[in-house]
Amino acid sequence: MSHASIPRQLLRRQLLESSRCRRHTSRALPTGRRRYATQEKGEKEDFKGQLYQSTNERVERERAEQARFSQIRAAQKASQGRPAWLVPFVLTVGILGGWYLGQRQTTAPDTGSTAPLYKAIPPQHDTAPTTLQAAWSDFKAIVGEENISTEEANVKQHSGSEWSSYPSLPSDQPFAIISPGSTEEVSEIMKVCHKRRIPVTAYSGGTSLEGHFAATRGGICIDFSRMDKIIKLHKDDLDVVVQPAVGWELLNEELGEEGLFFPPDPGPGAMIGGMIGTGCSGTNAYRYGTMKDWVLSLTVVMADGTIVKTKQRPRKSSAGYDLTRTFIGSEGTLGLVTEAVLKVTPKPQNTSVAVCTFPTVRTAADCVFTVVGAGVPIAAIELLDDVQMRCINEAGGTSRSWKEAPTLFFKFSGTPTSVKEHINIVQGLAKKAGSKSFEFAKNKEEGDELWSARKEALWSLMAKKKDESDHVWTTDVAVPISRLAEIIEVTKEDISKSGLTGSIVGHVGDGNFHSIILYNDKEHDIADQLVHRMVKRAIEMEGTATGEHGVGLVKRDYLPHEIGEAGVDLMRKMKQAFDPLCLLNCDKIVRVQRPKPGEVQEW
Repeated sequence: MSHASIPRQLLRRQLLESSRCRRHTSRALPTGRRRYATQEKGEKEDFKGQLYQSTNERVERERAEQARFSQIRAAQKASQGRPAWLVPFVLTVGILGGWYLGQRQTTAPDTGSTAPLYKAIPPQHDTAPTTLQAAWSDFKAIVGEENISTEEANVKQHSGSEWSSYPSLPSDQPFAIISPGSTEEVSEIMKVCHKRRIPVTAYSGGTSLEGHFAATRGGICIDFSRMDKIIKLHKDDLDVVVQPAVGWELLNEELGEEGLFFPPDPGPGAMIGGMIGTGCSGTNAYRYGTMKDWVLSLTVVMADGTIVKTKQRPRKSSAGYDLTRTFIGSEGTLGLVTEAVLKVTPKPQNTSVAVCTFPTVRTAADCVFTVVGAGVPIAAIELLDDVQMRCINEAGGTSRSWKEAPTLFFKFSGTPTSVKEHINIVQGLAKKAGSKSFEFAKNKEEGDELWSARKEALWSLMAKKKDESDHVWTTDVAVPISRLAEIIEVTKEDISKSGLTGSIVGHVGDGNFHSIILYNDKEHDIADQLVHRMVKRAIEMEGTATGEHGVGLVKRDYLPHEIGEAGVDLMRKMKQAFDPLCLLNCDKIVRVQRPKPGEVQEW
């Protein structure tokens, strides 16, 4: 049938069907009913007009369809002679190319130098039981089943401590404790966690105070207790290579046999990994500086398992960014330290201790300012207030009884002649400041006896706990030395007014002091407000929320007040760069998602 004949047949069929419809329906239409055509013409003309119009429209549509089919046939003829596989190949390439471009065309990268909290995307971890069980098999293959623990008591121990100021929640516990034995094993563990998006918390000595190792996101805890080796001592270069679970006390015992020592001395039980993580110091900080001054190089496992060495062993280097100090004080949020090269120094030829008491904390603090201003080369200056001295006596942790008055402990080191000279100078300055008594050790045994009181501070106050409802809140701040006397005096008055038992203990030579507060469950809010006012006071004096304890969970919301929002946003950007999936010690130092209403304490 030709294309030209189609319209005539359609027209003929339409006319016949319309005629039948007209005969069938004309009798049923009531008189006066509106018709499809204008009412000015008769019914016969009306119907024909409608019929011709409808037929014409259908013919036009048919012609359009014919034109479209003609174009398709023309295209098919034009493609004749090409390989049969060409069209499927082009289609396949198009589909794959579209998929690839779709994968590449993600959200435009953030070009800002900082990462404000309002832009932060909450971490997407996977701690589903099936994921963790599957990972358990991977961990078993890496470290052996005997080095994995899921025992309840062990898990609880690795999530908090009785001396921490952060009260761990039941949900702040890891699924398992993994104990690697080498940097390579840590790397393999992190590769598994990175692939499966499992969060990780690091653990060494467990002596930190601000909730540093609470597993707020679950996941696993990497316990470095098996990595406790002193790898090598370079005596001529005055450095030593150690693993993270080496304790500073054990290290100094070993170094002492070679006539050397490592100055940072935080609380008993602290280990090198945690000391690096918090950027700690201790009683020797006044003369020798803090942890950052004694670390030469680090070996670090990154969040994806990459192993990085920050530097070699020279005492100084200007080669690129200072990656070593970037990790010091990062609290395990940027990478896991598996090896450290530490500076050491010759032990002083002679060491002595002097103790003097004062009528008030203010006069004791004023004496510190005077001694520091005189430039006397003292190894350490420690302050214990009257409450602390009373607690030491009641605990009976030392072999002698102490005057229950604000007391300064001075440590001197050097040649016998220089030590004697420095003691005489300090004795004179203390007398002018109002000291009531002054005694100094005549030998090492007496020196150890006098200094032992300082090391018993925390434990003596903890000994006053009566039951499980009692807790100890240990916190610290630091201020410029010229404001030290003022803040100590005001803080002591605030503690007294609160009705709680609290003491002042400080590495006051560098403007850093601690407060140890005893409270029970019902008094938690009182202690919380007491600490809040203390920290706020220090920051307003151009000081810091923490001199050496670190930020952890407890102090993170003070950082914006101390260094500004932009500074915190820069830290968050660093966290995102080093650990994009936020697997390492998530929630510590900086928030990674917006807080809930009322979660942040009002300034």
